[in-house]
Order: sequence, then C-alpha cells, then structure tokens
Amino acid sequence: MPADRRSFLATAALALPAALHLGQQPLLAQNQNPQEPAAPASSPDPVSSPDQAELERRFTEKLSGCVFAGSYSVTAGADEKAAVMEKYTIAKVAKVKDEQWQFTAKWQIGKNEFPIVIPLTVKWAGDTPVITLDNLTIPGLGTFSSRVLIHGDWYAGTWLHGKVGGHLWGRVEKLAAD
Repeated sequence: MPADRRSFLATAALALPAALHLGQQPLLAQNQNPQEPAAPASSPDPVSSPDQAELERRFTEKLSGCVFAGSYSVTAGADEKAAVMEKYTIAKVAKVKDEQWQFTAKWQIGKNEFPIVIPLTVKWAGDTPVITLDNLTIPGLGTFSSRVLIHGDWYAGTWLHGKVGGHLWGRVEKLAAD
C-alpha cells in the first residue's frame, strides 16, 4: 500500500495551534490613569478549569462515534504532493491506563474501508489533547510516528513514515445517533 494512503490512526500527527487575540489591548499597554496602580494579573479560576478526569471524559465523549473528515499531504524529500481528502470513522475511544488509550476505528481509502484497533498515547498540552504515536510498527504498513492535536471541532497534525511525512487536518464531526 503506498505511503500516501496511510490513515490518521497509522499516520496521525500533531500541529501546534496559533492563537490570535483580536480586540484585546496589547500585553504591554500602559495604565491610562497614572494615579491608579495597575490591577494585578488574575490567575486562572480553578473552579472553571476542568480537572484531568473531566478533560478525559470530554475527550472520550467527543471522539467516540465521530468522523475525522479532512485532508492530508505527503512530502518526500523536496517533493510535496497536493493534499488528498481522507476520512476516519472512530467508533470508540477508551482509556486503558495512564496516557494509554485504545482507538477502534474504520479507515476509508477511496471506496474501501479497513477496521483498525490501535493503542495510542494521549498527552495533554493544558486542556488540549495530543494523540501521539512513536515508532509503532503496523504489520503490512510499516513504522510510523505522529502527533495530532484536537482543538474544538478541528484536528491537525504531522506524520512520519521513514523518509516520507506530511500534514493532516480537518473537522471532527459527530456521527448521527442510531
């Protein structure tokens, strides 16, 4: 099977999100009234910040019964191929222990679907899950490393397979309830 036909679960990856703070004053803005001292910076409200158990519950709920619908690119050396549409249907995501999770999914390539169950590591960048794969050998496919970040209803990442790699990105769409 060609390297450019690898699934998210076999070639998942991470992309770091960029944040724009539109409509906010610059961080270095001066106090407009010199007689009043500047208010101290507030720390995050621990009541409104979800704990790790709640983050993991939300992650399980969001990804169980969803579709990753998007595109991926392939780069080999200096050659960059045009993005190709892809789709992964994730039936179930379950925490095994610590950072280890099991993903039960279907990977669609053209009109063919392949069932796949794969163990993956999920790390957290604050409240953002990062699906991590390090040098996992998948029989018949090869060895892969990747990072995929989930942010709201979007995913983005990078993948590596030997000297070939690329990006993947798209939407996380909930499947309709039966």
